[in-house]
Amino acid sequence: MDLKQLNAFIAVADLRSFSAAATKTGLSQPSLSRLLKQLETDMGVVLIDRYHRPLHLTEAGSFFYDKISTILTEIDTVTSMTQRLSAPSSVLNIGFVPSVLYGLLPEIIATLKQFSPDIDVNLKDISSYQQMDALKSGEIDVGFGRFAHQDPWIQQILLRHERYVVALPKSHPLANVRKQRLIDLANNRLILYHQTHLPVSSTVTTEAVTQANDKLSTNRVNRAATHEAASSEPITEPLLHLFAQYGISPFMTTTVSDLQVALGLVAAGEGITLVPASLQTVRTEQISYQRLVHENVTSPIYLHTLKDFVHPKIPDLLTAIYHVYEQRGITYRQQKFVSQA
Repeated sequence: MDLKQLNAFIAVADLRSFSAAATKTGLSQPSLSRLLKQLETDMGVVLIDRYHRPLHLTEAGSFFYDKISTILTEIDTVTSMTQRLSAPSSVLNIGFVPSVLYGLLPEIIATLKQFSPDIDVNLKDISSYQQMDALKSGEIDVGFGRFAHQDPWIQQILLRHERYVVALPKSHPLANVRKQRLIDLANNRLILYHQTHLPVSSTVTTEAVTQANDKLSTNRVNRAATHEAASSEPITEPLLHLFAQYGISPFMTTTVSDLQVALGLVAAGEGITLVPASLQTVRTEQISYQRLVHENVTSPIYLHTLKDFVHPKIPDLLTAIYHVYEQRGITYRQQKFVSQA
């Protein structure tokens, strides 16, 4: 059993076609078929049922695929990290979620370049979830995201919490209310835009719902939704989770592809949404942004990189981040990544 055989099997299993797998791997079909047959002979197991179109994995083949694909991904990750260790790039590739770009990221990058004039920075718009694979492949060296991730290859630090604000159409009855409560927003259409959901299951207990109902003293909480939130089903959509913390379920929701689309719908009067406070300069002609009274309704900002390889310029990036926070009077707890290389 060798890597060529394993990669041939993965290609056929993914594409369910010898011709497509041959094109992907750059091998001839006879060579690909021979490698796969050698693998099956070495293992004494039939992995692919060749008598179906498209090709099917046998039960043993499905089990082997699930296990070996994970191992091959780890091999690719280790190979990439080893190459970067031997010859670190002078370029710092930074991934970011769009909401961070509207905040302090431009100022942080400018400060970084001021402190390190020789640094070469490359910025890439990429979701929090996709940043994990991008770090492993070497596409990025460090990423700014909004979600905590549990990954054995990744280390992350919490930079700060950013308050959410509510975005309402300028014509909305609550558009000029300076301090908003989630319960007062429950009868609106809530526009959801997160592509990454909370990685850790979060549930709302019956006790929490009861306390929220008593505190708010209102009958506008959706009782059926409250019952659902009180069950064991996790609520992992970030905005819905914020409402569920107070035993509230919005009357109606619409899910869109990204934050810009969500704000476009708000501007068109199609609903409301919650966004990090740094977004409140967007579409101000059509949108009213108001503060929420709930202090714990926040969006965290994380910085993450590989556990076993920390780019030599990342400490400079952290220095620039904390310098900007101090200049802006932002509360933070200084941290640093641990390099195990």
